[in-house]
Amino acid sequence: MAEYTLNTPLTDADIEQLRSGDVVYITGTIYTGRDAAHKRLTDTLDKGDPLPFDLKGALIYYVGPSPAPPGRPIGSAGPTTSYRMDTYAPRLHGLGLKGTIGKGRRSPEVREAMNATKSAYFGATGGAGALLSQAIKAAKVIAYEDLGPEAIRELTVEKFPLLVINDCHGGELYTTPDLEKALAG
Repeated sequence: MAEYTLNTPLTDADIEQLRSGDVVYITGTIYTGRDAAHKRLTDTLDKGDPLPFDLKGALIYYVGPSPAPPGRPIGSAGPTTSYRMDTYAPRLHGLGLKGTIGKGRRSPEVREAMNATKSAYFGATGGAGALLSQAIKAAKVIAYEDLGPEAIRELTVEKFPLLVINDCHGGELYTTPDLEKALAG
């Protein structure tokens, strides 16, 4: 397990060095988006209209943050379950998205898309939304404000802590160990 500090936008070289289980600290800009926002993004693409942010090298964090308390840019910002975005993720990876952040496993189609496009899936610690929000230095809604917590936000983060779940080489942290093989020696 290695540890990396990366700045956005991410490059192919940034992603190629990562292996599942590595710890990564992200500094720069990440975008938020959940189910409803992803539906709108794909509807926008279907119409041939431009997206509200550039996908090249971008990271999307699957989160619906709580309202910001006084003096803070954002409230609790813990990850949501990622498989709900699996229908949309391969298309976005094909357009330059370099990574997604959430919790839980990804579908075979998403893992295949990440391998083909040199992108990765990062895990954020579920249940630690208040702690994760400490790494968010600024937040603003950039699209779909009517979706409330599910609107797309641009977050400025500093050393946002993540774990590589799926790397672009086919590695997966959630792989079930082969206990029979291990016990056989």
